[in-house]
Amino acid sequence: MAVVKDALEMQDTPSQPALTHSEPRFAIALGGGGARGICHINVIEALDELGLKPVAVAGASIGSIFGAGYAAGMTGADIRNYTIDLMGKKGSVANRLWSLGPATMRHSVDGFRLGQFNLELILDALLPQAIPKTFDKLPTPLKVVTTDYYGQCEAVVTEGNICTALAASSAIPALFMPVRVNGRVMIDGGIFNPVPYEPLLDDADIVIGVDVVGGPEGDGTTIPSRIDSLFGASQLMMHSAIAAKLKLNPPHIFLRPPVNRFRVMDFMKAEEVLAETASVKDDLKRQIETQIELYHRRREGRI
Repeated sequence: MAVVKDALEMQDTPSQPALTHSEPRFAIALGGGGARGICHINVIEALDELGLKPVAVAGASIGSIFGAGYAAGMTGADIRNYTIDLMGKKGSVANRLWSLGPATMRHSVDGFRLGQFNLELILDALLPQAIPKTFDKLPTPLKVVTTDYYGQCEAVVTEGNICTALAASSAIPALFMPVRVNGRVMIDGGIFNPVPYEPLLDDADIVIGVDVVGGPEGDGTTIPSRIDSLFGASQLMMHSAIAAKLKLNPPHIFLRPPVNRFRVMDFMKAEEVLAETASVKDDLKRQIETQIELYHRRREGRI
């Protein structure tokens, strides 16, 4: 269920750019959440159905991967078909990864083994060919959010090798090895900024943020497994960060699709995730209609 913002509260957003265009410019931030991020496809398809193209895309973790495909010019349908083909066919992912060899997948970086698998090599085998090698070849600007492990801060990558940036942004601690970007050690961007809409607020008139972090579900009495408690604790910390961000400087549209029942690694349930979160399409379209009306009212001096 999306968080529907009071439209009139958004009219005085401090970071809102000057209204110099006849039609509003859109930008979108796709958040982190592992397999739950597959629902980003529904959001992209809704924008396609409205004929809207963003002037910029930002992403953290899984959101950066889908964001890269979108920024590369893939439609929502293209991304859906590629994802279903990759994740929906038994053995498809395994066959691609098998070509890397287990030793290569586990190859360490100068002996630094915080994580187990080399995600950069994995992504290089799995990403669609439509995504170019470098940022400068993208038709739409892309901002990939990572976490600087030793700098203890967010780092936004906008140039260089795309696969390296995506691997850094998606490097879940204890599962994937950290990635070096410009000599710095980077880990999962969702840790520091789960829904990275702030880097877009000065780029567009209407900014959309999509939160797919999800949260632990259960009967309230069952003790979670070690893995569930690890990922669940991360979800709770990310929710705390998101709540603080929304109080300080919210985006114009904030979506929170119903993804709680899915786990971080439920990639083989791609079709289920898409079906469960299909309602986000109509939700987004309604909010966009409201925001476009507000844009024109501001531009004409009626509010």
